[in-house]
Amino acid sequence: MPHPALSPSHVAVVTGGASGIGLAAAKRFARLGLNVVIADIPSAALSDAVDAVAAAAEGSPVDVRAIPTDVSRVEEVEKLREAVRAAFGRVHVLMNNAGVQPGSNVFGPPENWAKVLGVNLWGVINGTQLFVPDMVASGEPGLVINTGSKQGITTPPGDPAYNVSKAGVKVFTEQLAHELRGSTSGRISAHLLIPGFVFTPLAARGRTEKPASAWTPEQTADFMLQGIAAGDFYILCPDNEVDRATDQRRILWAAGDIVENRPALSRWHPDYAARFAAFVEAPPPSDGMRVETLNASNDD
Repeated sequence: MPHPALSPSHVAVVTGGASGIGLAAAKRFARLGLNVVIADIPSAALSDAVDAVAAAAEGSPVDVRAIPTDVSRVEEVEKLREAVRAAFGRVHVLMNNAGVQPGSNVFGPPENWAKVLGVNLWGVINGTQLFVPDMVASGEPGLVINTGSKQGITTPPGDPAYNVSKAGVKVFTEQLAHELRGSTSGRISAHLLIPGFVFTPLAARGRTEKPASAWTPEQTADFMLQGIAAGDFYILCPDNEVDRATDQRRILWAAGDIVENRPALSRWHPDYAARFAAFVEAPPPSDGMRVETLNASNDD
């Protein structure tokens, strides 16, 4: 059964919706009959996304709109909220998905850190603080989906600002889930999407063909909807390559720590639960394995 917020005529707001996972998710919402607002920085891709999402609705009478927004700037997210209020009145699905990854190092330029934290973490906080109170007050069912990353759990070396931002999204979404469980009794739920290597403009880095180990944005969006339907909080995408068992084991152990520490939030997708059960008796991997297998993990 789909979540009651995923119903025809309901409204979904997707940040970072002009490409990648956000665009794929916006298309899926439109196919389900939801009206969709795509928020992203001004670009030709944002304009093109409106037509792509409308086409995905396959003839359903959905309203698709694009609103240029820099989610790191709270005043722009306020304008986004007011525009959505004027057009639709209420929001039922909020997907805080916008993300950047310009690269960083611990002693790197502060402006790089400010940009990554501003979009990846403060974008999630801004969207949540400005949209969710209205969702709670509406009395209607709702979903909040925040896009995290495996790098926010495993924190591999190489891009500390990105890791810190995604670790912050994980913790913030956990706290949001607790808050919503108490204030709405489950009527509005929060979900943490945790992609791994997804072939998007953020992760392509000049490549034109998808590596075998990568997911497509469409696969990721479909897996996200399956997780929502199952009631999962942690929607943790497993790896594509069966021969990366050591990497899977490392991810599973990290996820197992989450489950042990927060059992109230832990409902696993059946397939991933089986993977965890298969590896749970194995020892955690060494730091050397962790460094070796994680340098290519990217998402959004």
